[in-house]
Amino acid sequence: MKFRTALSLACLLLSSVLAVRVDAAPDDRFLAARDAVKAGDKAKLERIAPELQGYELEAYVDYWRLGVDLGNADPAVIKAFLQRNDKTYIADKLRGDWLRQLGKRQQWADFDAEFPALVQPDQELACYALQSRRLRGDASMLDEAQPLWLNLIEPPEGCYPVLEALILEKRVLADDVWARVRRQFEANRLAAARYSMNYLPSSQTPDAKLAVAVGDAPMPWLARLSTSALNQRMNRELVALAISRIARNDPRMAAEQLERFEKHLHPGERGWAWGQIGWQAAQKHMDEALGWFRKAGDAPLSEEVSQWKVRAALRAQDWGTVRAAIEAMPTALASQPAWVYWLGRAYRAGGRVEDANALFARISGQPNFYGNLADDELGRAITVPPKANPPTRDEMARVGELSGIRRGLALLRLNMRVEGVREWSWGLRGLNDRELLAAAEIARRADVYDRAIAAADRTKNEHDYSLRYLSPFSEQVRPAARNQSLDDAWVYGLMRQESRFVTNARSTVGASGLMQLMPATARWVAKKIGLADYHHGKVNDTETNVLLGTSYMRLVMEDLDNHPVLASAAYNAGPGRARKWRADRPLEGAVYAETIPFNETRDYVKKVMSNAVYYSALFENRPQSIKSRLGTVSPRVNGDAKNPDLP
Repeated sequence: MKFRTALSLACLLLSSVLAVRVDAAPDDRFLAARDAVKAGDKAKLERIAPELQGYELEAYVDYWRLGVDLGNADPAVIKAFLQRNDKTYIADKLRGDWLRQLGKRQQWADFDAEFPALVQPDQELACYALQSRRLRGDASMLDEAQPLWLNLIEPPEGCYPVLEALILEKRVLADDVWARVRRQFEANRLAAARYSMNYLPSSQTPDAKLAVAVGDAPMPWLARLSTSALNQRMNRELVALAISRIARNDPRMAAEQLERFEKHLHPGERGWAWGQIGWQAAQKHMDEALGWFRKAGDAPLSEEVSQWKVRAALRAQDWGTVRAAIEAMPTALASQPAWVYWLGRAYRAGGRVEDANALFARISGQPNFYGNLADDELGRAITVPPKANPPTRDEMARVGELSGIRRGLALLRLNMRVEGVREWSWGLRGLNDRELLAAAEIARRADVYDRAIAAADRTKNEHDYSLRYLSPFSEQVRPAARNQSLDDAWVYGLMRQESRFVTNARSTVGASGLMQLMPATARWVAKKIGLADYHHGKVNDTETNVLLGTSYMRLVMEDLDNHPVLASAAYNAGPGRARKWRADRPLEGAVYAETIPFNETRDYVKKVMSNAVYYSALFENRPQSIKSRLGTVSPRVNGDAKNPDLP
């Protein structure tokens, strides 16, 4: 009996192994087809395609076959593909590709017939649709196109005719062209700005050599410029642009130059230039920033610049300017949680407690940095919501049959992350809370933790924060955190933001693994802790990655006053920068985070600290406060680095 049982078990295991090998063969052929597409080997793709009939990702093979020469494909074949794969991501992708071809060829009848079925049009396709409407005499398209003039800084090819239509119809005049050029200089898109100058009246259009000099060599050009030349608008505008370029490196030098020329500039030109100097100074945490912003007067500020005016006021604890600057923002910008919160703080500082509490109540309870801060302001402890009932077997089965979910998991299994994430996101569209929780559980069981989080993050009323804030690899992470005397909630909060627990995650700059370690940092830490036989091939090994990452977190904490906000900033941008961003006096942790000059790092620190609050609530099963975590950041002190060679 025991022998038969053992034999049956052995047969079962053998059949399982054979099944894996059989299932792996189509995967291998599919990847070979993908490689043929990358190599432009159409013949190889055609040889492989018949072998993949009935395969779960067959639609991708069909898509590749059409895409090799989409411009010459038979429209009937394209339409058959779209019908066969109706309401799927891959159909919408092909439809978008085809519409781009039709737009470039100005085949408007075919374009107009197909465009309404497109679910996710990009900006260029939206512009082609506007082009078509104009040709059909639809004047209302100009109203829809108008905001693009200032907001579309680097237009795709299909948008230029739309922008030029605004000029032809006199919806855009010289003032608007200069406003666009200024916006492009702000965004450091000099080539695009020079192109936009061609839309100016001939009397205001600089020649190509002058346009380049203003952007690339502003100081020599200003030195040669006589004040008599400032009778011309072109030269006045170019002076303001040149000063904005100088301010990027040296706001004080830019201020000196502006003081030399400002009496010759018109108020709008002068105000914009002072705003640019204030903006650059604010990002460098210079004390003069607010003074330079004041010199801008009531000149309109772009959204980016107006936000930095608030941040400069926060560093200075000038609550009156915080209030005025937020109240001057466009409604959509002022309604963002960040500015709702800081306006509430400004009202409270001015004694308007009821108004402040009303603003805090608008964002209180939101599971983000500012919702957490608002909870603290209102005296409400931060807790995780009640856990929803787990998804039923039927709910799991229904969601598991969705094409986006199935194909997303299949592509992720093959390490085709970009395509897999897009399929998964497509599959989540329109799902209710119960279905989202089912999708999250399906991904968790498949060890695809980032997609589990992506699904659980979307629920509105029924929640499972143990899925939204997953804590996998606990047998490696929790002991490593304890060994380094680190708060495991902070460690998990950082890991969630770094990699979403994708073990083979690799960033565009080369950071690897769960804790996204740069090669040089990993080598340095390995040497520092005496890790024998380390080589970079080990960096994606979970245990090694966690050991090196938590060791680095401990070293960074020790170097930065054991302050998690500073250490989080350092983990993302380097300890030298984290030290440099401190003030000359104690700074509230939330203000430090808000005034980090790197957009990515500022967002990163806020999310890490909010993540840590929820992980603490889950791990400790008790209410939390984000302000107690943020604390106060001590003043900068010259030469305060305890470990100067810390990368």
